[in-house]
Amino acid sequence: MRDDPSHSPDHRGPTTATDSPSGTSSMSSAAHAAPDVRSDPALPRWVTWAFVVNLVVEIGIVVTGGLVRLTGSGLGCPTWPQCTPGRYTPVVKEATSYHIFVEFGNRLLTFVLVAAAAAVVLAILRHLRHRRGFLLPAAALVLGIVAQAVIGGISVRVDLHPAWVLSHFLVSALLIALSVYLLVRLNEGDGPAVPLVPDVVRALAMVTAAVGAVVVVLGTVVTGSGPHSGDAEKPMRLGFAVKDVAWLHADAVLLFVGLTVAVWLAARLTSTARRPRRAWELLGALTVVQGVVGYTQFALGVPEALVLVHMLLAALFVAALTNAVLALRHRHHA
Repeated sequence: MRDDPSHSPDHRGPTTATDSPSGTSSMSSAAHAAPDVRSDPALPRWVTWAFVVNLVVEIGIVVTGGLVRLTGSGLGCPTWPQCTPGRYTPVVKEATSYHIFVEFGNRLLTFVLVAAAAAVVLAILRHLRHRRGFLLPAAALVLGIVAQAVIGGISVRVDLHPAWVLSHFLVSALLIALSVYLLVRLNEGDGPAVPLVPDVVRALAMVTAAVGAVVVVLGTVVTGSGPHSGDAEKPMRLGFAVKDVAWLHADAVLLFVGLTVAVWLAARLTSTARRPRRAWELLGALTVVQGVVGYTQFALGVPEALVLVHMLLAALFVAALTNAVLALRHRHHA
């Protein structure tokens, strides 16, 4: 349903757009023309569920990967693609450690990722081939899963060198961002992108997203320098002082929080569309929670449970940041 700018209780006149001859600004018109985002009712329900499940699985694999690392099970299967020399499955013996089952279980989840991505590709080929902006991201999703598996294998073969382990997480972050993009596009039309905020606000949002990417990368550097290497017998670290990189990470987070507030405030002052405000409010709230958890785990000596929560929040952070950037524009049905 479209908002009526003359009756909307939270209407604010834009301060940067040029007024049209009718007396209503072009930015305001674009904002009010954006309908509530809903899935195409003509699509089978399973299509939407396929996109949602794909996103959930991509986030879930970050958590299970964290469990592998935090339990010291990263080399539970000491080789790749086999689990043990000559076998693709664990060999159960009396002295068998639980680590091999933790690592093997995480490897099996790769097939869940493949199945979820395959469902998305099938949905696109059967129901969305006529729409733009789906085939390339879906292909990138599949290739990303393959790259993730290969990087995971290399990580095992180089005894969990932290540079490869953090690369594994960063690929997961990219796959989460791709999954969010696909889900948002599913609920949009194929018309030209209509900005819901002035260009200067969108530019500020892109700068904020870049800083957010730096935050994520620095977070992996902190992890790669900390005590949780993924294997207690062969700990390999990046060699940075944990305290130094942790404070650098914290400084980047503070900068990101300030930029997020700036984007939210600018969107609130220059647009009447609710979607941008809500998306950036969610991102800001999630970032604050993530920051609190991060400071707490650092103060308590990085206990495993808090580290795992921090990893889950990092995955959700990537999803929320991607959604917030995409929320600054809308595509009408062509």
